[in-house]
Amino acid sequence: MHDTSASGRLDPAIALSGVNLSLGRGAARVHILKDIDLHIGRGEAIGLVGPSGSGKSTLLMVTAGLERADTGSVVVAGEALGTLSEDALARFRGRNVGIVFQSFHLIPTMTALENIAVPLELAGLGDAHERAARELAAVGLSERQHHYPAELSGGEQQRVALARALAPNPAILIADEPTGNLDEATGAEIIDLLFAGHAQRGTTLVLVTYDAALASRCDRVVRLRSGRIETAPKRVEVEAQS
Repeated sequence: MHDTSASGRLDPAIALSGVNLSLGRGAARVHILKDIDLHIGRGEAIGLVGPSGSGKSTLLMVTAGLERADTGSVVVAGEALGTLSEDALARFRGRNVGIVFQSFHLIPTMTALENIAVPLELAGLGDAHERAARELAAVGLSERQHHYPAELSGGEQQRVALARALAPNPAILIADEPTGNLDEATGAEIIDLLFAGHAQRGTTLVLVTYDAALASRCDRVVRLRSGRIETAPKRVEVEAQS
């Protein structure tokens, strides 16, 4: 059972307080996130839902330290991200945050094994290739470790991306519409692997999705609308993508 008790809220995996973020310049500047307050307990699975353009992906980027908030506090895995330099943020992500995108973001000139091993090597782990091989086996791709992304199906590429995200055993796993480019059956397999990795490792999961059934598998659903958190009930209907 995940810790969503009062103590879990007092010592959360993710704590965003008063977060605002605008993007663009001059007259084109747009206020994307507006006074975001969100605490996510350690080991909790959150479904982040809302209409297109509501700020879901931007909120993920702030949580991962890929975008800096204009105002407010962002504390992830005990680190105040606003105080870290770009180099320190990169090191922090390498140790603590796994990210799975809708488009797989694999390096085309590297094999499946190398795509997983490189971030482990950058994190200074000596057994990077051994760990990468174990992670590939965990997603059912042991026989594909020497294949390049172009030689893999979309589902296989996303399995590699998921293995890469989970390989460092991150405290936080972020997934932005991870099945958006996959057919329904393949997407269901990826989601099962995603939730299995979350459950087995106790990783905190933040998942952006338009799929109501998928959102319902999370411990809690948080709805964004026009850059603000609207409600956070246990179960909601997810709006169709506009």
